[in-house]
This record gives sequence, C-alpha cells and structure tokens, in this order.
Amino acid sequence: MDLSLTPEYEAFRQEVVRFIEDYRDQAPRGYPSKAWQKILIEHGYAARTIPRDYGGYGAEPDVLKSRIIAEEFTKAGLPGGLSNQGISMFVPTLLELGSEEQKKQWIEPTLKGDIVWCQGYSEPNSGSDLASLQTKAVVDGDDFVINGQKIWTSTAYEADMMFCLVRTEPDAPKHKGISYLLFSMDTPGIEVRPLKTMTGAASFNEVFFTDVRVPTTQIVGQRGEGWFVANATLKYERGMLGDPNQAGTRLNAIIKMMKEETMGGEKLMDNPLYRDRLVKLQSRVLAMQYHGLRLVTHQIKGEDPGLARLIVKLMGCELNHDLAGFAIDILGELGVLYHGSSYLRDNGMWQHRYMFDLGLIIGGGTAQIQKNIISERGLGMPREPKPATV
Repeated sequence: MDLSLTPEYEAFRQEVVRFIEDYRDQAPRGYPSKAWQKILIEHGYAARTIPRDYGGYGAEPDVLKSRIIAEEFTKAGLPGGLSNQGISMFVPTLLELGSEEQKKQWIEPTLKGDIVWCQGYSEPNSGSDLASLQTKAVVDGDDFVINGQKIWTSTAYEADMMFCLVRTEPDAPKHKGISYLLFSMDTPGIEVRPLKTMTGAASFNEVFFTDVRVPTTQIVGQRGEGWFVANATLKYERGMLGDPNQAGTRLNAIIKMMKEETMGGEKLMDNPLYRDRLVKLQSRVLAMQYHGLRLVTHQIKGEDPGLARLIVKLMGCELNHDLAGFAIDILGELGVLYHGSSYLRDNGMWQHRYMFDLGLIIGGGTAQIQKNIISERGLGMPREPKPATV
C-alpha cells in the first residue's frame, strides 16, 4: 500500500482543510445532525461513494482521499456524517443485494436521516446462535403475518422502520428457512418495551409482534435466503462497531484532556506512566486506522479480505473500551463521579462510554463468538466437536 501523497492529494487535503475552516461554525458539537449530514453529502464528505441516483455524492472510491478526510476531520475535532444501523448497515446491504426499486425507495431518505432503522435479529433464546430464531411469518393472501419477539433491539423506540429476520420456511434447515423483511414500526401489532442498561439509559428494547401484517413484496432477496442477506448486514455491523476513525477521535480528546488537566500541580501529559499508556493506545489506534485502509483497498478491488475483516469488531470494541478506561484512570477521583456532580468532565462522557462500550464487546456478537469466527473461518481451525447423541 503506497501512502505517499502526490500533488493531487495534497491539493485535496487543502480542499478539505478549507471546508473545515468555512463550515466549522455550522458543525454540531456532539452527535451529527441532519443539517450537518446534508452539508457533508453535498460536499462529498459523507455518502461519498454512494451513487447520486440514490442520494449520495457519487465519487469514485479512493483509499487515500478517504484517509485524508478522516485525518482532517479527526484533527479538527469535527464530527463526520451520521452513523447508525440504517446508514452504516442497511444501506450497504441494499447496495449489495437489494432490488433497484428498494435502492431508490430507501437509500436516499435513510442517508439524509429522514428514516431511522432498527435491526430485528436477536431473540431471548437466539443470541449467539442467531439462526435458531423462532419469530415466524406465515403467508396470508398478499401479506406475511408475523408473530414472535425480538430483544436487545437498539433504537427501536425511536425507529421508523425495521429490517427483521423471521422464519418463513418452518420445515427447512434452520439456516435455509429465514427471510429478511422490511416494515414500518407503526404497523399494528408491534409493541416496544424499553430495557434500561447499566448506563441508566434505555438504549435497548424488547419488541413483540402479534399478527403483524407485512406485504410479501417487502422482502430483500428471496424467501428462505434471509440468512445470506443477514450475514451481509452483520459484515457491515462489525465494521461500524470497530470504526477506527471513532477511536482516533476519542484518542485526540484524551490527548487534549491530558494537556489541560493537572494532578498535583503538573499536567497529566507530564506524567511518564500516563504518557507510556497513551503511546501504547495510540499505536493500537494507528494500527486499526491503517488496517481500515487495507479493508478499503480490498473493497475497491472487489477482493474478499478474509481474516482482515473478521478481526475488526473484536479489536475495535476492545480498543474503544480501553480508551474510555484510560480516560477514567487519568481523571483520578473525578473519574468515579457520575450524574449530577459539578466536577464532572465532558458531562460524564467517559463514564458513560466505559459502561456502554463494555456492552458493545458483548453486543453484535460477543468477543468469544468473534474469536470462534476468526479461528474457524479465518484460520481454518476445526470447529469444537459436538457431544455424541444417544
């Protein structure tokens, strides 16, 4: 991989820097907004390679330009575009496997943030073994009639739409009888119950389906082929959860804090033990960022990255949790404070992230499951033998 910059790329970097200077005042301080997303898409800094016909910017894939954008936005402390289950997981799934009609119907409003999606995958008895799911859909006329339950459904309480796995072929092998359906969360028969996590927020939900009617046309792929579509979505989910640019933004925030906060009259950055830990984390962040470039290169070339893709979720989620843990450590006694204290730094952001990121090591496929995937699919190691049946 040649990362040296030609005059063309240096000129592009200056273009990005000028954009940041011109639009800094319009950038949100926290989570990206719909207005900010619109500006980024118009200038090619979000949805950059998604075709214009579907609401994107329509640029050709370019690994160095993507890297330059990420570097300059991270350096300036500006948020990138919106990142959620719809934009980061569902949209690329549709681009890969959806029909032309589905792409034109769903991608643009999703990119703009006008439609929020949630993912109906996990069930109370089907988490790690997702293919054992039991939520069923029976055809009645022109509709599927859905009954069952999903759990750990992020953003279900505010989502407009759901992409959902249901069992439509009960007599087929478990991986062959699943279909991938799309439907509105306002459909009669859907009940959402919030689940409060250890952060104090109800970021997960239970979702119950009672005779929910969904047109049979609202399916991605064919009946019984949902497992194939679902694995495409999971591939993009792992990439979203292990986003190296997010880790870079957090690292920069920690560096800024270490330059400003003091302990015993000295800046935290002057503490050699903290500096040593910081450099170790910085090396992991850089490794993840360059690994991300490797994956983009594979994507541009139409190659299967294999093992390189499989490690992203495991390494990225653990790195984000370690970054938040380090931030809490260097804050000392301030790091154990929580809601309501006037001494909180960054509104308790690091405390929240530490607890939330621990959940992400479990969610989206636990670290143990990820290690099994890496060993079996990436390294070709044998599966764990199943006990003999009598």
